[in-house]
Amino acid sequence: MSHAEDHQGTRRDFLYYATAGAGAVTAGAAIWPLVDQMNPSADVEALSTIRVDVSTLDPGSQLTVKYLGKPVFVRRRTPEEIEAEREVEVDDLIDPEARNPNAEGDLPATDLNRTLPPFEGENTGEWLVQIGVCTHLGCVPIGDGAGDYKGWFCPCHGSHYDGAGRIRKGPAPENLHIPVAEFVDENTIKLG
Repeated sequence: MSHAEDHQGTRRDFLYYATAGAGAVTAGAAIWPLVDQMNPSADVEALSTIRVDVSTLDPGSQLTVKYLGKPVFVRRRTPEEIEAEREVEVDDLIDPEARNPNAEGDLPATDLNRTLPPFEGENTGEWLVQIGVCTHLGCVPIGDGAGDYKGWFCPCHGSHYDGAGRIRKGPAPENLHIPVAEFVDENTIKLG
């Protein structure tokens, strides 16, 4: 093999790799906008988490915020409300699952398993945060002690939820769902 043939092979290899590299860069540049368009838009990302100021919420009161197009009930419960809900036996419930994505595992629907712990403290059951959509057909229940169980009542088809958002009577198959939520400071709950 002569020195010239060895040189030609090296040049050919260089041209092959340079062309392949340029093709890969061009293909990547053409495909990137298609992949990037599948990412959520800025307005959707901005709505994926919200912060709720609960500093003015007194025990026994509730506020409703809109999150991802749905109402979310934030209730600060009184000691009497907490005590009444803790007396309910899980075996008496239509839906025995807590349905709380903030807790690990499939937990029973005890009152404590459905509530939100405060910022840097023990969960006393004072804070209840749940999606305000009836699990039957998606109506918005009436709250603040409504219905036969002093919780929420769905006027569309007569579902009654207790003060922990658990279905107690009516056609709804599941407890009111709980969103991903946490206290980020003493007065602010982050949803999402």
